[in-house]
Amino acid sequence: MTTMAHQPTSGPAPAGRPAAEPVHAELSGVQAITFAKALTLAMADAMAADGSVLVFGEDVGTLGGVFRVTDGLTRRFGEDRCFDTPLAESGIVGMATGMAVNGMKPVVEMQFDAFAYPAFEQITSHVAKMGNRTKGRVRLPLVIRIPYAGGIGGVEHHCDSSEAYYVHTPGLTVLTPSTVTDAYIMLRDAIASPDPVVFMEPKKLYFSKDTVDLDALRARYDAGSPAPSSIGRAAIAREGTDATLISYGPSMAAALAAAETAAAEGRSLQVVDVRSLVPYDDETISAAVRSTGRAVVIAEAPGFASMASEIAARIQERCFHSLAAPVLRVTGFDIPYPAPRLEKHYLPGVDRILDAVDSLQWEES
Repeated sequence: MTTMAHQPTSGPAPAGRPAAEPVHAELSGVQAITFAKALTLAMADAMAADGSVLVFGEDVGTLGGVFRVTDGLTRRFGEDRCFDTPLAESGIVGMATGMAVNGMKPVVEMQFDAFAYPAFEQITSHVAKMGNRTKGRVRLPLVIRIPYAGGIGGVEHHCDSSEAYYVHTPGLTVLTPSTVTDAYIMLRDAIASPDPVVFMEPKKLYFSKDTVDLDALRARYDAGSPAPSSIGRAAIAREGTDATLISYGPSMAAALAAAETAAAEGRSLQVVDVRSLVPYDDETISAAVRSTGRAVVIAEAPGFASMASEIAARIQERCFHSLAAPVLRVTGFDIPYPAPRLEKHYLPGVDRILDAVDSLQWEES
C-alpha cells in the first residue's frame, strides 16, 4: 500500500495539489435538501477540511454512484480523491485498510447491502481486529458505506438488512441515520472517528427531503467549538407516555406513522431512534422504556438472532421491574427478501406495529 500514489494530507493542500474550492458556497443557510444530498455534503465538507479523506468504490466517480450520493465529488476534488474501482468488494476494503494503516481516511461505498458480502472476511478478520491485534498502536480511520434495506421495489441482494452481521463483530462501530439532519451529522462523525465505522444508509430514504440549517450543521465541526459526537447516542424522536416504540434507520418512518395514528385514537406512544447500533445507548433507551413500562422494538431485518432481539434482551435485563408487559418485536419475516410485489407484506407497517401495541396487556394495567 505504501507504493500507491495517494498520499495522506491534512490541513492545507500539499504543493502541486490545488486547494479545495469553498465548501459548497452555493448551498448554505437554511435549505431543503434530500437525505442523499446531506450525505454528499458531509463527504464534501470532510474532504475540504482534511486532505487525507478520500472516497472510492464502484461507479462512485463520474457516475456519482448508483443513487448519486457521490455526485460531483470527482469533478470537485479530482480523480485522486474520488475514484472508481474494479468490481471487487474484497479488494476495495482491503485497499481501504492499507490506506488507513498509512494515515489516510478512506470512505468506501459497497453500492448495495448484499454486495458487501464478498468483503466480509476483510471486514471481520482485518478491519475489525487491527486495533486489538496491535494493542491499539494501529488505528483504522475508515468508513464503509452500505446502502441497505428495502422499500425500493428491489430484489434479494439489493434489499438485505445486514446490520446483525456487523453489530455481532467486536471492533466495528455501526451507525444508521433516519433523518436528513442525522445523515449529515452522523457521516461527519463517522469520518472523524479514529476507528472503523460501518455506515448503513437506508436506501428508501435517499430522496426524502427536509429543511436544515447547513451553517449550523457545519458549525458543529468548527475547530473552536466541536459538538458532541452522535456515536453512541440514541434520540427521542417523539415524546409519549403509554408505550415506547424503539426503531432505527429504515423502520423509523413506520414507527412515527404508527405513533401518529395511535394519537388519533387516544394513545400516546413514545418513539426512540437508536441511531448508533454499536456502541449502543443503553442509558437513553432504558430510561425511555422505564418511563412508559411497555416497549415494542421495530426493525426491517428478519427477527431471529437480530438487532431487534438484542434490544429486546437488553430492555428485559435492565428494565424488568418497570415493565407492565413483555417486550414485543415487529420485524421482517425469517425468509429471504421477497419479490417487489410482496415486500409491502414483509416490511413492518403501521397495522402490524399497532397490533403489537394493542397486545401489551392493557387489560391488566
